[in-house]
Amino acid sequence: NASEDEKTGNPNMYYLTSVDTTLLHVLWGKLSCEILVEDWEEAAVALVAVKTAIESLASSSKLSPLDALHQRTWLLHWSLFVFWNDASGKGLESMVDLFTSEKYLQAITTHAPHLLRYLTAAVLLCKRRAAKKAGNNSNAEGRRLLRDLVKVMKQCEYSDPIVEFVEQLSVKFDFEAAQSQLALCEKVLSTDFFLCKQTELFMEEARVFVFENYCRIHHKIDLTTLGEKLAMDRNRAERWIVDLIRNALLDAKIDSEEGCVVMGTGSTSVYEKVMDRTKELTARSGGLVVNLRSYMNDVKRDKIRKERKAREEAEY
Repeated sequence: NASEDEKTGNPNMYYLTSVDTTLLHVLWGKLSCEILVEDWEEAAVALVAVKTAIESLASSSKLSPLDALHQRTWLLHWSLFVFWNDASGKGLESMVDLFTSEKYLQAITTHAPHLLRYLTAAVLLCKRRAAKKAGNNSNAEGRRLLRDLVKVMKQCEYSDPIVEFVEQLSVKFDFEAAQSQLALCEKVLSTDFFLCKQTELFMEEARVFVFENYCRIHHKIDLTTLGEKLAMDRNRAERWIVDLIRNALLDAKIDSEEGCVVMGTGSTSVYEKVMDRTKELTARSGGLVVNLRSYMNDVKRDKIRKERKAREEAEY
């Protein structure tokens, strides 16, 4: 009981009862040590502690909005070590949750648009796994992840082959351009510090993504034609597609008599539409607040500069 009584602080922050900027530096040190010794389980705990401390200091005005933004930006960068080395398989899902949360999304769009590469890769790699967990709403969950990603892409002035690949498929529906970008993706992945170990898995998921989008656009596609695009004969293509439909939770069926794949027509629920609009409004409101705060700071600095100049002129 005595040990339980002692644990009265925040369990997400090593049971600290309070935090200040000095303790925040200590928590950053703890995180860096766990990353250096490659203890990824403890590093994940330290990451949560740093995030909790940042938000606690920001909410109590012990960190200015600008300092909080800088801290969140650094946390996003450091989190890459933790999430991409998570052996449990949950790291990428946690990464998507963090990167698409309101305050951290603002940090990406304003300070670190290059992190869009890692968010895009994470969404493609965990999309089907997250869909399976959603059960009956699997297709809706997969679509939600992609819609959220596309919204982030529209807010970021950044592009590389990985981001461009998804944009060509999900926004422009240009399959030839997507195939060209996919060839470039392999080179980018193999030379990226965090993504190099995921190259083979990413390429497989990307091909599934191409197939999924191609069939949705065309609704019905001849198995022989599809086999040619996949460099397979008709029978092998049919087996591959049957296995893909079963494992990837695609809403599709094989019409053996006509020798074609027929995709189902999924519909978006009213609940999904309301949630999407709400999230979009929240993100836009947050962006307006950041821009307004930046504008007000510029006005204050300009006012101070003019007052200083006026005093200097009055003295002379």
